[in-house]
Amino acid sequence: MNDRTPSLRYAWYVVAVLTLANVSGFVDRQILSLLVVPIRRDLGISDTQMSLLMGLSFALFYTVLGLPIARWADRGSRRGLLVVGVATWSLMTGLSGLAATFPLLLLARVGVGVGEATLAPTSTSLLADYFPREMLGRALSVYGLGVFLGSGLAYVIGGQIVGLVSDKSLWTLPLVGAVHPWQTVFFFIGLPGLLVAALMFTVREPRRAEGTGTAVPLREVFGYLRANSRTFTLQSLGFALSATVNYGIAAWLATFLIRSYGWTAARAGTVQGALTMTIGVVGTLAGGWVSDRLVRAGRVDGPLLVGITGAAGMLVSATMYPLMPTAWGAVAWIAVVNFFAAFPWGAASAAAASIVPARMRAQGVALYFLVLSLVSGVLGPFAVAFLTDHVFGRDSALGWSLAIVNVVGMSGAIGLLWAARGAYRETVHRLQDLA
Repeated sequence: MNDRTPSLRYAWYVVAVLTLANVSGFVDRQILSLLVVPIRRDLGISDTQMSLLMGLSFALFYTVLGLPIARWADRGSRRGLLVVGVATWSLMTGLSGLAATFPLLLLARVGVGVGEATLAPTSTSLLADYFPREMLGRALSVYGLGVFLGSGLAYVIGGQIVGLVSDKSLWTLPLVGAVHPWQTVFFFIGLPGLLVAALMFTVREPRRAEGTGTAVPLREVFGYLRANSRTFTLQSLGFALSATVNYGIAAWLATFLIRSYGWTAARAGTVQGALTMTIGVVGTLAGGWVSDRLVRAGRVDGPLLVGITGAAGMLVSATMYPLMPTAWGAVAWIAVVNFFAAFPWGAASAAAASIVPARMRAQGVALYFLVLSLVSGVLGPFAVAFLTDHVFGRDSALGWSLAIVNVVGMSGAIGLLWAARGAYRETVHRLQDLA
């Protein structure tokens, strides 16, 4: 049933529920980064294979299914999609705990990606119907907090329990049987997501914009993309390169602190999680606030300027921390990294929603996330591991791999987003004229 006159207060409640789902998704997604050592040992795999579990397994089906899911979101029940999606990724995370071989764990992580493919385009579409454009950056920034709260919780939870699950002995659980200790982590973090799925039933559909609610033919969607190809291509690839660096850091930072400075996984996870949940949250909210303020001041390209600022800050800070001679020197720079890594993402989602007509918004946003996730989710973890395994050929070079990926990725992001500004302004103005 559509809620014809949703209050702003209720709209923020919907943001809170969607943010909680985002937290759940990123806890499930990020926990692998704290389990690199025991999983590599017990499954006998390399850094490169581990990167496939953290990147390709998730991103491939996440992106492939994004468009058909978005087509349903543009005409059907977005709440229903979210209920099914949250339940799916939570169950598949739990099933990851039953995987005793690399192929089975890879398959389970694919299932997590299938479930999470429902979240980003559907949530963005919902919130774009609940909030006016001048408030959308803040709403999506709060929703985006789920990335950093979820990742931070995964680091802290993983860091605290990894010592308990790193021994080589097998544990015997009722109904499950003998499992490696690290497999139990997936049971504890996956199954609570079913409660979040139940909470989704309290989310009502907002009134859709005039002329929406019916399926837009794919030829019309792709025709619109071709007509605005410069905007979509430059913007999507620019933010994708920025996200590539973020995914690389998220996947390998804890391992870097362990290998380079002799830290325990518990200390690495606790420090990384604390910074992500505090400074990362501040960065996300700040980016959304700046983006909305620029838009209200008439700077239509404000979201892209926020993306450029975040990438510039990362270009410096995320190049410095891997080169520090001491652990706490690295941590000081990592604190700065957390601010600038979080800064663009509310603005990035607002930018994606702002360049697509309402009748095809979920599909347009899904295509944006398709590019973003396929490039960053696969390339980020893999590029770092590939340099470490095949260019440097030693585990101790992980810091150099992180620095090189950052310089290349953030330089490309700045160039592409700067080049996108003119085309982006033209696209937004055309949509405003048609409204």
